[in-house]
Amino acid sequence: MVTLITLMIMGIVESVSKNSTTTEITYNEFLSMLAKGDVEKVEIGASRITITPKEQPFSGANVELYTGVINDPNLVSRLEAAGVEFKEEIPDTASNIFWNIVISFAPLVIVWLLLYAGMRRLYGSNNMMGVGKSRAKEYVQKETGITFRDVAGEDEAKESLQEVVDFLENPGKYARIGAKLPKGCLLVGPPGTGKTLLARAVAGEAHCPFYSLSGSDFVEMFVGVGASRVRDLFDQAKKNAPCIVFIDEIDAVGRQRGAGLGGGHDEREQTLNQLLVEMDGFGVNEGIIMIAATNRPDILDHALLRPGRFDRQIVVDRPDMRGREAILQVHAKGKPINPSVDMGVIAKETTGFTGADLANLVNEAALLAARRNAPMINMEDMNEAAERVVMGPERRSHVMSEQEKRLTAYHETGHTLVGLLHNDINVVHKVTIIPRGRAGGYTMSLPKEDRSYTTKSEMLDELQMLLGGRVAEAIVLK
Repeated sequence: MVTLITLMIMGIVESVSKNSTTTEITYNEFLSMLAKGDVEKVEIGASRITITPKEQPFSGANVELYTGVINDPNLVSRLEAAGVEFKEEIPDTASNIFWNIVISFAPLVIVWLLLYAGMRRLYGSNNMMGVGKSRAKEYVQKETGITFRDVAGEDEAKESLQEVVDFLENPGKYARIGAKLPKGCLLVGPPGTGKTLLARAVAGEAHCPFYSLSGSDFVEMFVGVGASRVRDLFDQAKKNAPCIVFIDEIDAVGRQRGAGLGGGHDEREQTLNQLLVEMDGFGVNEGIIMIAATNRPDILDHALLRPGRFDRQIVVDRPDMRGREAILQVHAKGKPINPSVDMGVIAKETTGFTGADLANLVNEAALLAARRNAPMINMEDMNEAAERVVMGPERRSHVMSEQEKRLTAYHETGHTLVGLLHNDINVVHKVTIIPRGRAGGYTMSLPKEDRSYTTKSEMLDELQMLLGGRVAEAIVLK
């Protein structure tokens, strides 16, 4: 935009310079032109005489000549004798002062307009003059459309947050025992496990204002903006207490202090210091509950994690087999599922999946069913969707020679034979040599049950199965 305006100004200046040319001449040259009859018009000013010649040297160009004013008492008679039109300029002092002021302040006005346009593009027309204001979005009950009934597989985390909501709705029940409202709850877990979903469920269940924003909303290019937004956030919360404030990805602002060098981290540390003061400083914030989510609790500042700020750290981990089955049932609501679909089998096939992975799986199965114009989602769609999420789509267009097919078949057979010999932990579920994703073939094994620990013998069995393919190649193709 700046470049465009500069080019426009240069074009206007160039156009004006092309259409009007002013040249200084001596008084003798002026008298000589007057005697020859080359002067068409003369304007006598306070400090100079402007001469317009009869003949212009270039078409389309206005050439004006000027010379200084000399005390010549015969000038008027000479002009009358030559038949030249002449007049005397009447000075306009007020007009000159006005235009001098306009010319002096015009560059400042242009720079201000450019800055105004840049800030409007950066922050939007509503926020450009309120940089230090909080960007928290307020939710009311049922606005999110999510309740605790829509959350499955995380029963312990759900119970902890339900207790917070119940505390806000029935404070007298806890006050009789002398229990105090918890200051904050930190949701900790890998990406996709449902931390933000739990917060949305709290917003849908709570009968009080719910403010939601991201940790990156505090970070800005201007110094002091982050701390100002924290203060404004808590000012809003105090006016509407009791209420809940949710900060997603709090590690963007809650990183340990002193971890970086230079001045670039001072602004973030000022924001964190203000957040610590507002959460549990000298002032009292009664009725404000903080909920935050992060998948990197190891980099958070220790002062942020102490009791009095985040009293509870709620672990939202990957669901177990029963949790995965419950999550699949939640995401299958509203979709035409064939009665033959066994969600328990799908739950066994998806060990290590998060809630987001399972939601993606059900959606992929619905897409596969729609692609073949089927009225319902069947078990084949669910299995294919699970393999798509894990391994990628089948590469049916990939052409393999007979030798490559035999080599892949021997390799996968080696994995399968060793897996069948060590089937006390994992069971061979599927073997194929159809390329999928980046693999030429694969052997899928399913655990009999979820395990929290792995013994040495189980690790050795897994290593033997992994090396079974290479050993089969060496035996057959030696």
